[in-house]
Amino acid sequence: MKKVLCTLVLTFSFFLVGCNLGKELTNTPTKQVEIFLNKYQTLDKEVLDDLDRVISEEENFDGSMREKYRQIMKDSFQKLAFQIKDQKEDGDKAVVTAEVEVVNFGKILSTSNLYLEEHPELFHDNHGEHDPKKFMSYRLDQMKDNHEKIKYTIDFHLTKKDEEWHLDDLSREDEQKIQGIYQY
Repeated sequence: MKKVLCTLVLTFSFFLVGCNLGKELTNTPTKQVEIFLNKYQTLDKEVLDDLDRVISEEENFDGSMREKYRQIMKDSFQKLAFQIKDQKEDGDKAVVTAEVEVVNFGKILSTSNLYLEEHPELFHDNHGEHDPKKFMSYRLDQMKDNHEKIKYTIDFHLTKKDEEWHLDDLSREDEQKIQGIYQY
């Protein structure tokens, strides 16, 4: 009986130490940034829900365009690569610097806008009026065929609350960089 009780106590102790050690390993600023960026690579539900929200707000997409854009972005998120470059802590604040490599849709967005300006007649409807769906279809085709990548360095700011590190809200610019749609 003593042996069984001793084994149970030791097992429980190892479990507690293991759980606390696991928490300590994930409760670092660097690990929180890694977890955040991995959500894109693994197509986490939060990332896909946010993507679906953005797609639903786009008025110039029809059903097939929405699905095409969704697939383009999902493919690009899975290709996201990153490397942590630095971590600096100052009390309850931290900055983690990471280099992210993403598919460069920003260039496509800029060049397609320029193409529209230079060739507006290609995107007219039967009445000679601008047809935003024609342009969106063209832009999506350009995005789908794009394989060029770009690297950005991003400083992720974190705050420690109740002994846990939390990522601060990203700037719109940094969000666009991670998604590959930043136009420089």
